[in-house]
Amino acid sequence: MNAKYVLAAGVVLLSLSDISHAAGDPKVKSVMARSDCFTCHSIDHQVVGPAYKDVAKRYHGTAAPAATVIVLAQKIIKGGNGNWNKETGGSPMTPHPALTQAQATEMVKWVLAQ
Repeated sequence: MNAKYVLAAGVVLLSLSDISHAAGDPKVKSVMARSDCFTCHSIDHQVVGPAYKDVAKRYHGTAAPAATVIVLAQKIIKGGNGNWNKETGGSPMTPHPALTQAQATEMVKWVLAQ
């Protein structure tokens, strides 16, 4: 296996240990507020996109595998469509290319801790 991927997976695994703390992290919520996250999402009810609590439930919350966190972070950066069509009527999630992988990963951890 490529050493770069092993290292990345290790970093994510280490960061998952504090995923439950992320739920109350005001810095992460502030980054999300400066982005457009809360335009389409809410913590506890669907707006355009699914509620964060529903995302956490679908992806096993704080027990989400590291690979899932990586995939979800990439969906934040690159946008996505298809996983929530039943709930959203097919509305795609817009890409956020200005976010770093680290920022998107922290956002995912925050969402999964809801």
